Parts: sequence; structure tokens; C-alpha cells
Amino acid sequence: MNDNHIRKPELMAPAGDWTMLRTAVNKGADAVYFGVDKLNMRAKAKNFSLEDLSEITKFCRSNKVKTYLTLNTIVFENELIDAEEIIIESKKSKVDRIICWDLAVAELCSKHEFPFCISTQSSISNSLAASAYKKLGADRIVLARECSLEEIKKIRANTDLEIEAFIHGAMCIALSGRCFMSHHLFDQSANRGECVQPCRREYEIYDTSVDKSILIGEDYVLSPKDLCTIEFIDQLIEAGIDSFKIEGRKRSPEYVAKVVSVYRSAIDLYFEEKLTEEIKKDLLKELESVYNRGFSSGFYFGKPSSEEYAGINGTKATTRKVYVGRVLNYFKKPKAAHVLIESGKLTLNDELLIIGEKTGVVEMNLNEISVGDKPADSVEKGNEVTFISKELVRKNDKVYLVEHINQAN
Repeated sequence: MNDNHIRKPELMAPAGDWTMLRTAVNKGADAVYFGVDKLNMRAKAKNFSLEDLSEITKFCRSNKVKTYLTLNTIVFENELIDAEEIIIESKKSKVDRIICWDLAVAELCSKHEFPFCISTQSSISNSLAASAYKKLGADRIVLARECSLEEIKKIRANTDLEIEAFIHGAMCIALSGRCFMSHHLFDQSANRGECVQPCRREYEIYDTSVDKSILIGEDYVLSPKDLCTIEFIDQLIEAGIDSFKIEGRKRSPEYVAKVVSVYRSAIDLYFEEKLTEEIKKDLLKELESVYNRGFSSGFYFGKPSSEEYAGINGTKATTRKVYVGRVLNYFKKPKAAHVLIESGKLTLNDELLIIGEKTGVVEMNLNEISVGDKPADSVEKGNEVTFISKELVRKNDKVYLVEHINQAN
């Protein structure tokens, strides 16, 4: 039940590139987090450059969205100069906060009087640890993913630091993501943002005494399901968590669009006292439509069971996008998009995604089609088509058909 004293939590979204960043902002995120091309935990994502920071913060401030830069890998001695350069440029560009793990970064942030948050890799799971980081100058902590909801409530009651927690996205088999498997097998360290996810694979047991091996069923025993909290989001709000974090800087723009919009709706409906169990079920179905490995409540209600593993290599999404063409022009007055069909065909009532760096993600149903000046029921590859798009799209934006698929449980 809504309590007048409960503060609305911040909704924080991932941004791996400009398309994702604009999508997150357009879909209602209160904050975005992102990395530059050094010292962040998603080294394999596209990331931004230091030169992008001023443009990012200007765009986000104009939309009243906060900016958090991840500087959250371990930092070696010869990288201290790079770390300090990133902090100086972040402050100059008016980034709102640094997210870090290495205490050297925390020390440098304090030196330059720049706000910082302690990342989940530090495994903060009690209020005494929170107090220690507060003395170092932190104004926010990301709690260990292993904290239960009851533990979070106790920590909340004993610290005045802002608390951030994950609400949706991939989970790691290792404690708070501190894994060495990728480093040992492929010399690409997860703690440097280079993880190649060997845990997500099928494994084989080999018996040297008889020279035989067997596959470990179909369980993918090191690959957890994705975290999803939509069914108990009200309990997280009432626990007093300040910021809800969505994982996914390496996922697609349509993933960001769907997940941000769903949680935005849930949070707003809660404070309007309209978030019902039926609405939660509908919102869950929407989340199932984009990339996921199956859903889990994580550690919020205790340790996950053996049923919390993905069972597949890939996605259980109920939809997929299929490229069909690109935007040739957009006419603002009639709000019409002119599109070249380059693959397959479009049919009346199709669901579309239009994606572009400046546009973000536009979702729509194809209620009418015109070829030339004449209405049509469908249009095939090689033809040009015009249809109404209430949201602005741009030349060379890509157009995708949304296909519904069946996934085995």
C-alpha cells in the first residue's frame, strides 16, 4: 500500500551507445549509466569517448535525467593517470556521479570533490560496511546482489547513504560478479570488463580412468536466469531503496525501450495506487517479449534454487525483430514516414520497430499503408511505402518487423 512518506525511487537505465541512451531517456528513465572506452566493466560494449561526455550531459540535463559514469574495474598502477583524467573530465562535463569499485578511484574522486557511488563488486551487505564507505566520501552504495529483501530493510534502517539495487537483467554465477573463470580460460578478465561468459555454455564431465565423457544434461549449470522484480516491485519501493538499476549495456535498444517503459509504468502506477496484480501480470508478459534467459527473483527472497538456471544458451524472448527496410524521409506535418522495403514484406496490422541513433526506438502498429497515393494491404521488397508515425523518425533509421515466436519452457 502506498505510504505518503515513501519516496519515489530513481529508475536507472543502461546506455551502451547513443541509440540506447536516447531510448532510455525517451522511455522515462530518471538516470542513465554508461562507460567510456577505458576502465569500465563492459569493455566489449560500444561505450563512449571522453569527448562525448559534454554532449551526453547536455542532452540528459535538458531532459532532467542524471548521468552516472562507470569507472568500476580494478585499476593497475600504470592506469591511475587514466583514472584521474576520466574523473577530471567527468567533473568538467558535469557528469552527476562516478560508479566505482577500486578504492583508488574513490580516493581520486574525494581528491577532486566529485560524487561517487560504490559498485556492487564491493559486496556491501551490511550497514557497518556502508558506514566505512561513507567515511571515504561515498554518497551512494550499490548493495551486493546476494542481499535479501529483509536484509536490505535492515541496512536501510541503519544508514543514511543512498541505496541502489538491481531490479532487472542478467545475473552472474559469481558473488557480485567477481569472477575469474574467463580470465583463467581465455585471459580476458571479468574484473576488467572483458568477460566472454564461459559460464553460459553447456559442460561435459570427463572420466580419465575410462576415457569417457557425458554432457551435464540441459541445465547450463553455471548460467542463471535473468533477474525480474516486476511481480514484487511494490515491496522494493516500500523497502526504501533509492535507485532501481536495470542491467543491460550490451543488450539491444528495443530491450532498453521495453524494460524501461515497463518499470516506469509500474513505479508510476504504484504511486497512483493503481498497480494491481493483474497489471503486474500484463507487464511481465511485456518483459517476456524481449531478450531474457527466463526470469528469477534472484536473492530477494532467499538463495536461488537449482531451478534458477537458464536451461538454454540464448534467449526465451517471445518476439524477435526482422529487418525490413529503412526510412527515406519523414514528413512532420502529416506525421508520415516514407520507407523503402529492402527485405521481406510489410502487411497491414504488423507491429514495427523503427530504430536510429537520434530517434532511439519507436514502437508502432501498422494501421494503414499507402503505396503512392493508394491504400494497400501489403507491400513487398523493392517497393516504397508511406504510413503514419506519430513519433518523429529520421532518414536512414532502420525499420524492423516484430515477429511473435513460441519458446519451449
